[in-house]
Amino acid sequence: MRVSTAFNKMLAISGAGVERVEFTEAGIVVGLRLRARTHRCPCGRKAPGYDHSRRRWRHLDLAACRLYLEADIWRVECRQCGQVRTEAVPWARPGARLSADLEDVIAWLCQRTDKTSVCRLLRVSWEAVQAVVMRVVAEHLDDSRLDGLYHLGVDEISYKRGHQYLTVIADHDRGRVVHVAQGRNHAALQGFFDLLGPERCQQVKAISMDMAKIWREPCAQFIPQADICIDPFHVIRLANIALDSVYTESGRRYGSPVAGRDWRRTRYALRAGAEQLNQDQHQLLNQLRRTRYGLWRAWDLKEGLRDLYRIVAPEDAAAYLKAWCKSALLSRLRPFRHLARTIQRHFAGIVAAVEHRLSNSRLEGINAKIRLINRRGYGHPNPHHLTAMIYLCLGGITISLPTET
Repeated sequence: MRVSTAFNKMLAISGAGVERVEFTEAGIVVGLRLRARTHRCPCGRKAPGYDHSRRRWRHLDLAACRLYLEADIWRVECRQCGQVRTEAVPWARPGARLSADLEDVIAWLCQRTDKTSVCRLLRVSWEAVQAVVMRVVAEHLDDSRLDGLYHLGVDEISYKRGHQYLTVIADHDRGRVVHVAQGRNHAALQGFFDLLGPERCQQVKAISMDMAKIWREPCAQFIPQADICIDPFHVIRLANIALDSVYTESGRRYGSPVAGRDWRRTRYALRAGAEQLNQDQHQLLNQLRRTRYGLWRAWDLKEGLRDLYRIVAPEDAAAYLKAWCKSALLSRLRPFRHLARTIQRHFAGIVAAVEHRLSNSRLEGINAKIRLINRRGYGHPNPHHLTAMIYLCLGGITISLPTET
């Protein structure tokens, strides 16, 4: 069997045939010839040739040797693009010096490990790996990811020192990131709704967020029919802060039966959920109810607010929360009275979160993965590179390996 025939069968490149094979110090160089007689611009349109030159692309290694694809290609003068561009080849993406198969392997590995390991394994530079990620994401990330969005979540994440943020928008139903924007402002969320369009905006039923005001104005403008769901974590966090304030204000009186080491144990029991307390801690709280009723009352209000998300039926959420706010306002506990007024300002959003069973827990999980991606890459030089990695790893992009075809 001839060497060119053997390499034709091994490489199986559609639209091209092997003309020659050279074994050099740099590696194995396989000369290719395009079968098509017409030239095509990367946009897909036929175009006349302008000039030609020989170019080389790095391919998957063969027997621990670097393998290069080499061919004479033309630059074409495309009327649709209005400029001179290099013609498209079937084995590589436009503007790339690596073959599409090698880029798919690089992108698949980048979804699972750090770029430094990818560079060492495949013997490519860090800049080449990053360029591959940008090209693969641009190819796979299309407008269809914005179809069928009914339950959204929005949150921000800091990616660099100095309070530099990315706004992350995710789909609750599919569990994937659908949009990433630089900054933490109205424009970041407004840009997403512009991409979504009026028709798809009308399909959104609910969106979860924290209590920040910056997200509400774009939501009211573009998706007025959608329910804003306040994240339960932030509500319970405010309740724990109010409980800590009552604990601090009560002071430590050693003349009380609850003092010393028991006082420190009490603080832990107050912060823990009622379902997690043991018998000794329940006895400690019962003793606290007899000696320091105000502090026990604060714990009881905190647990009552937790019950809103734990045991209250969605149809009873509004009535239950209204009764809780009335009880907190009558408690004579200043931190909880302040908390009740805050909850009244966000009453509709808190009730909607219970009714839709939505929270930002999925967004918090996504943010944890983003921090891992950033640490795994030892930081990223600019937000565009980090955004591309987020889409690659968390945007639902599936890479098909050459060995799977």
